[in-house]
Amino acid sequence: MRKLTVRAAVTFCAAVSLATVMGTADAAPVTAPRSAHTLAQESMQPPVPTQPVIVDCSFQPRVEPGDFVLACGDGNSRLTSLRWSRWDAGSAVAQGVNEVNDCKPYCAAGTFRAYPVTVRLDRPQAWKKNPQMSQYTRLRLVYTDTKPAGYTQTVAYPLSN
Repeated sequence: MRKLTVRAAVTFCAAVSLATVMGTADAAPVTAPRSAHTLAQESMQPPVPTQPVIVDCSFQPRVEPGDFVLACGDGNSRLTSLRWSRWDAGSAVAQGVNEVNDCKPYCAAGTFRAYPVTVRLDRPQAWKKNPQMSQYTRLRLVYTDTKPAGYTQTVAYPLSN
């Protein structure tokens, strides 16, 4: 008798659980189930910016960064204190400081010197890593006061795609 009672209880619980999960036919739209892997990937994806991005040394897209490393290999040239006055589909403009290592007597013992600059980003193209995003592919610096030795007043850098 005990076996029959346990079996009946288990059968009843299974039926209730199935009914709860299934619901009624018109209670919810039918959608394909998503795996835990898919859900984890979706939650990890950053929102896609609608404006172009600038890609940093770690290959991360950034919008209006406050700082930006120009010399990814050694960090001997970087932009700091960036204040953006424009960032749109065609170009971006900021005022800031280019901190450049003078590498005297050699780079490890050199001194960083600060030079005020106007930063201009332009030539947006689809980013090869994520073609849904557009990235600026050229950065121009205009030194507004003094400039590092050997530099011209305006310097252009291609930004890798």
